[in-house]
Amino acid sequence: MVLEQQILSKLIHSDQYLRKTIPFLKEEYFSDWQDKSVFRLVIDYVKKYNTTPTMAALSIEAENLTGINDDQFKELKEYISKLTDIDVGEEWLVDATEKFCQDKAVYNAVMSSIQILDGRDQKQDRGSIPTILANALAVSFDSHIGHDFLEDYNNRYDFYHKKEDRIPFDLEYFNRITKGGLPNKTLNIALAGVGVGKSLFMCHCAASNLSAGHNVLYITLEMSEEKIAERIDANLLNVQVDELTVLPKDAYEKKVNRVKEKTTGKLIIKEYPTASAGANHFRHLLNELQLKRNFIPDIIYIDYLNICISSRLKYGSNVNSYTYVKSIAEELRGLAVEHNVPIVSATQTTRSGYTSTDLGLEDTSESFGLPATADFMFALISSEELQDLGQIMVKQLKNRYNDPTAYRKFVVGIDRAKMKLYNVEQSAQEDISDDKKDDKQVKLDKKFDKNIFADFS
Repeated sequence: MVLEQQILSKLIHSDQYLRKTIPFLKEEYFSDWQDKSVFRLVIDYVKKYNTTPTMAALSIEAENLTGINDDQFKELKEYISKLTDIDVGEEWLVDATEKFCQDKAVYNAVMSSIQILDGRDQKQDRGSIPTILANALAVSFDSHIGHDFLEDYNNRYDFYHKKEDRIPFDLEYFNRITKGGLPNKTLNIALAGVGVGKSLFMCHCAASNLSAGHNVLYITLEMSEEKIAERIDANLLNVQVDELTVLPKDAYEKKVNRVKEKTTGKLIIKEYPTASAGANHFRHLLNELQLKRNFIPDIIYIDYLNICISSRLKYGSNVNSYTYVKSIAEELRGLAVEHNVPIVSATQTTRSGYTSTDLGLEDTSESFGLPATADFMFALISSEELQDLGQIMVKQLKNRYNDPTAYRKFVVGIDRAKMKLYNVEQSAQEDISDDKKDDKQVKLDKKFDKNIFADFS
């Protein structure tokens, strides 16, 4: 009895085997028409009755199949009668079935890719080939179907004490409020008015990440690749943006080489036209970067969220801005989870928020669904007084990493000419802080300083 027949036979005679394998088996994995027909009958029966079908039931249900003649019907009934219970180890058959699914998925993906390359598939383009192959290679039987609260306490305890991978900031208070940096699989949003410093913040953080040896992907839908690179150049080379145009080439080359010698990371900047790209385009870009440049980012910056497009919804087709922007945010957060990276982006304030010096979540433009989806959201606030001091205020709006009431507001220094942010003296924080910390919070701060900031000394 060939493997396909063994699989179909066990699906009929073993409820335990059926429950383990049926979520992963597909009709397209079977080659012969009899196997496909029996599998389709089994699937329909399980969906309707939620139990294993009997051979007699399958024979009766076969009468309702369309597209087969009398001879084929007789042949199918005879085939079903041969699917008697087999004496093979169920554990072995589960492993054999998993390998069967993996092999068939890869084979089908290769054949599908050939059709795309030959132009016989009008629904998919060549950019979808890496995703098709990646999905096929990812096929596996996942036995985890939930966390048993009372039985899995050991795993839970280990999780509580596991040090989570994070991408740290070079700004002290940002590390304080995020417990050491941005975790993977998260969406992080900066809220600010026009010209306050959304792109400056992301360019500074991207430069800092690169200096720390991380791989950084910066996607821009607003400014050109060259303009973003210019800002990061000013930051990393410690020169004013205006000076870059008069800097001699040999001096510029020496500065860039010094940066190159100090880091093991890479920074890729990719430009898309405004409102022309979304999560699916970014997914294809990530696949291409991995295949063509062996580049896998540790963090992704998207400048900025509101001018992306949704891959699920068509703008203007009876979809309001709340739903549309929320859809974009959900897709980008899904991309972060899929590729195990933090994504950092930004959004504009409303018209009234532009003149406000105390922004809140209600000042988010277009969609309140964005802060509902984000893991971490903060406002960047500027005023004439802060500009004179060379500072910008940060206000926490939402924080899934830490208590948002601790250090709700703080300031960082800003050098707009060099596109830099920097830590300020503690006295500057005391002037604007509205936090009332108890002894417990003070102790936590000391513990945080001792354990976390040792890495940044």
